[in-house]
Amino acid sequence: MNDTAIIPKKKRYRSLIQFVAVLVIALALTWLLKEPTLTDSQVYTLFLLFFSMGLWITEAIPPFAVSLFILAYLVFTFGNPHLNSAPEKIDRYVNTFSSSIIWLMLGGFFMAAGMRKTGLDLRLLNATLKLSGNKPKNILVALMFTTLIASMVMSDTATVTMVVAAISPLLAVLGRSNVTKAFLLGVSTTAAVGGMGTIIANSTNPVVAGLIDEAGMRINFLDWIVYGLPVSLLLTTICCYVLIRLYIKNANPVSIELIKESANQQQVQASQRVIVLIVIIVTILFWLTGSIHGITVAATCAIPIVVLTITGILTAADIKTMSWDTLLLVAGGLSLGEALQTTGILDHYAYLVKALNIHPVLFILTLSYLVMILANVGSAIASCMLLIPLGMSILPGWKFELAMSIGLSSAASVFLPISTPPNIIVYGTGLLQQKDFRTGGLIVAILGPLLAVLWVLLLRG
Repeated sequence: MNDTAIIPKKKRYRSLIQFVAVLVIALALTWLLKEPTLTDSQVYTLFLLFFSMGLWITEAIPPFAVSLFILAYLVFTFGNPHLNSAPEKIDRYVNTFSSSIIWLMLGGFFMAAGMRKTGLDLRLLNATLKLSGNKPKNILVALMFTTLIASMVMSDTATVTMVVAAISPLLAVLGRSNVTKAFLLGVSTTAAVGGMGTIIANSTNPVVAGLIDEAGMRINFLDWIVYGLPVSLLLTTICCYVLIRLYIKNANPVSIELIKESANQQQVQASQRVIVLIVIIVTILFWLTGSIHGITVAATCAIPIVVLTITGILTAADIKTMSWDTLLLVAGGLSLGEALQTTGILDHYAYLVKALNIHPVLFILTLSYLVMILANVGSAIASCMLLIPLGMSILPGWKFELAMSIGLSSAASVFLPISTPPNIIVYGTGLLQQKDFRTGGLIVAILGPLLAVLWVLLLRG
């Protein structure tokens, strides 16, 4: 038997062992924590919480599969009179597929796909390199802030993939050098912290916005920018300064070869690029002015979805390549959050934590650092979906501050090569070692949650 057959088999066995281990641990924790006063729905939710978190952390099965399990589990246990002494209506747990958060993310997917299809992303990068010149310091600044801007309307994964592919000729010339380290670490770190900037910048932000919405509050596109962009800009600036001091303070000028578009992108008509650009500008303007015209952020997402398809810029083949599994992941997470809220299980255990009388600011800061740590080794979405509802139950008067602080802090998880997709992508180039992530990752890990909490509290104060 060859190695290619052995490796998948080992992986299947490992996943099976992890699945069984998570199941046993979840059952054991549920048995230890359940009380006679808990209802059937509360016990089922308690098990679901432990089981889902364990599967998300270990990735014994794909994350989107966990969400599908959540939906099926809630329907089967909550609505089944044979398993539940007080069966419930299960509509609220399956309606998350039509959540405004799903449509918000979908609109972001369509805009990002339009930019890639027409080559607008590479043109933006080329324009940046033209302006930066051949000094490594200037190139790093240009790359990081281009990545920051792009990551606010595209996924961090798509942004880093684009930038790394675009500068690959330059990296091939530089090889394993300090300048290469600075470029790759700068791009990956900026893409991660750039996820704080807008409500569609990463997959975690819409989930946080959904939890805020479920708590009876609202946050629109412009509101999120006010809270997230300053922290993102400050962290990017600090990281840029550190990378320059560490790696390229005295580096020699490099030769820049501008990136050529692929043959498919060269065949794109200029009118299609104009349409995509207009769609992006109009959509963002509608997002920013929602308080004036009253059209919701989710409704505005119909603009890129409809226009880019009826004009033929995006075809069925393009739409099939979008991250539909991410939408499933979010829908399942929202269903779990709904179950945690409606059953009152979080309120039950929050009462026990309240007895500790921890100062609200210290508690928010603790949860913000905790979500950063959990996101480094597991899922940022799962960590937020666990800690935000729990924190809201403990601090009902600080729901918004707590949710925003935790949401922004989850983007500060860049300490390990596996912490974020951007880190994985740059590490996959083979030009970085695991230890290269530590310096920048530690700076972001320490300053990210602290700046996020202080800024949110300052604005709300």
